[in-house]
Amino acid sequence: MENLVESILTSPVVWLTVVILYTLKKGIYFVPQNRGYVIYTLGKYSKTLSAGLNFIIPYVQSVAADRNLKEQSLEIISQPAITKDNITLDIDGILFMKVTDASAATNNITDYKMSVVQLAMTSMRNAIGSMELDECFQNRDAINAQILGSMTEATAPWGVMVTRYEIKDITPPQTIREDMEKQMTAEREKRSVILTAEGVKTAAITEAEGQKQARVLDAEAAKAEQVLAAEATKESQILEATGKAEAIRLVASADANALDVVGSAANTEQGKAAVTLTLAQDAIGAHQAIANQSTVVLTDGKTGDNIANTVAQAIAVSSSLKL
Repeated sequence: MENLVESILTSPVVWLTVVILYTLKKGIYFVPQNRGYVIYTLGKYSKTLSAGLNFIIPYVQSVAADRNLKEQSLEIISQPAITKDNITLDIDGILFMKVTDASAATNNITDYKMSVVQLAMTSMRNAIGSMELDECFQNRDAINAQILGSMTEATAPWGVMVTRYEIKDITPPQTIREDMEKQMTAEREKRSVILTAEGVKTAAITEAEGQKQARVLDAEAAKAEQVLAAEATKESQILEATGKAEAIRLVASADANALDVVGSAANTEQGKAAVTLTLAQDAIGAHQAIANQSTVVLTDGKTGDNIANTVAQAIAVSSSLKL
């Protein structure tokens, strides 16, 4: 058994086989997805292996770095920053970055993650230093955009791209927080007073508008009532005048019809005799009335002749009407 082991260890074929297998292992690489293997040839960069099966020259070429090409998040720890109005704030954040060039991230920078974090801290302090305290709380998006813009330009030669930066928290000193709380309380009280005044003003305006509208409606109602009364008076007068006119017309028509009937009857012999008798009776009645109402009656002694003359005149008038 000892002789067998010794023969194997001393056999050139065995050692040659081991060397060949080891050499093959050193020359074949399976690169995972979203990884980049940086290859050096005799200490000098030569290429970057992408995902899949790759071959290199053993002992001449070697893998100098294995770079993660996925998007990564790096936390920026809380640090002090002084605002434009000399207020010290404690600010922390988080950035998202990814390696776009594995060779540049290996050859152009020693530690790209630490460098990106340090650059983010510096850029954040610069952005805070250009703003006052109120602007820092109100313009977080502007701060994030300013930091991202400055980092994008600086990290391009490193083969790193910063995709996003977000400020997580801004913590002012205790005294500033107390002053801010007092200011917010004063602002709330101010808004409350303003809202109360606006409510009173709105109520007064609404009441005045209601009174105005009521007076307008009363005036319009009185006007409409007067117009209706005038229209009713007008209609009443028109109806009364129309009735009177119709009555006059009817009386006139009746008189005309009566005259026509009398005239037609008087045109006959019997009618003439009746007219003569009626005129004579009217004349006699007239003389009687004069005699009854007067204490002294003057006469020429020709009463009969006068009656006859009156009758004759009436007959003459009747004859002229006939013509």
